Amino acid sequence: MILSINLQLFSEEKTEKATPRKRQEARKKGQVLQSKEVTAALTLLFSLSGMKIFGRYVFRSLYESLLFFQNNFSSLDLSNTQVVYRICIYIIYYIVKGSFIIILINFVVAFASGYMQVGNLFTLENIKFKLSKLNPIEGFKKLFSLRSFVEFIKSFLKLVILGFVSYSYVNKNLDAILNQLNLNKFQFSYTLYNLAINLGIRLAFILFIMSLFDYLYQWYEYEKNLKMSKKEIKDEFKQSEGDPQIKSKIKQKQRQMAMNRMMQDVPKADVIITNPTHYAIAIRYDETLYDAPYVIAKGKNLVALKIRELAKENDISIVENKPLARELYSTIEIGDLIPPQLYEAVAEILAYVYSLKRNK
Repeated sequence: MILSINLQLFSEEKTEKATPRKRQEARKKGQVLQSKEVTAALTLLFSLSGMKIFGRYVFRSLYESLLFFQNNFSSLDLSNTQVVYRICIYIIYYIVKGSFIIILINFVVAFASGYMQVGNLFTLENIKFKLSKLNPIEGFKKLFSLRSFVEFIKSFLKLVILGFVSYSYVNKNLDAILNQLNLNKFQFSYTLYNLAINLGIRLAFILFIMSLFDYLYQWYEYEKNLKMSKKEIKDEFKQSEGDPQIKSKIKQKQRQMAMNRMMQDVPKADVIITNPTHYAIAIRYDETLYDAPYVIAKGKNLVALKIRELAKENDISIVENKPLARELYSTIEIGDLIPPQLYEAVAEILAYVYSLKRNK
């Protein structure tokens, strides 16, 4: 005989996609698919866009604060604690007033970006202290790992691309900048500010496009780290379905409990129909419950012997009827009513038993 054995079932090579249970356990540990570069790029892009839209409001608040101190600085008594305290309150007020809209934009964008990538998740697993994090060998391995090389390539590409875009933008607008030198300092400052904001938005948009490629790489790394071997999938299936030995013991215990309950109902029977030695079926008729007799216990061989012993102990009639006993055992389960085709045979036996009881 030649047996065909799949040796991959015992392989530790991680080639299979992660199961839903593995993904759920990884999520509980804080291992989720997330690109921090996407969040940073979106936050920068929307912040600069907010500065372009609400810049006048921000600078107006800052100008009001400078104007306030310019007009009142000479009259302020800095040796007075209450005056200094009031100055600090004014500074905080104007800073919050001017930057509130930008802070709000940053918060909303960062929260929305994180929620869209991770969802609703709170875990302290990643901030737990682990001695493995202090292992210099592991740190050295990470320093020269493939991930470190990829991060270096990404940083280098960012530097080259953003530098080229910045140079091209400044070179394109150099004549416009030089032509603004004849303007007063406020107009010249506004022109530089406008050019800087436009350049920043362009760079932020390019960072966002590059962050999408980073997200794809993070997805690849995430799926790769979650991969499982065939043996791990087999072990997980055993854990989820239960060990066969434990399941066998549970089923054995359940059968024992069912047997005990069945034996407790035997004394309630009206008659025991036997084979005479191989089968025993306990029949009860209660007109307040059902319109027909029903089976409350049945057994074969040793169980049948136990049923007969209980019947003798409780003075229950035992009637031998081989064909009927076989038919009842093979076609009717415990708790089922006697089928119509067996009414007459069972009724005759019950009538005989009731007559014996009346004679006694």
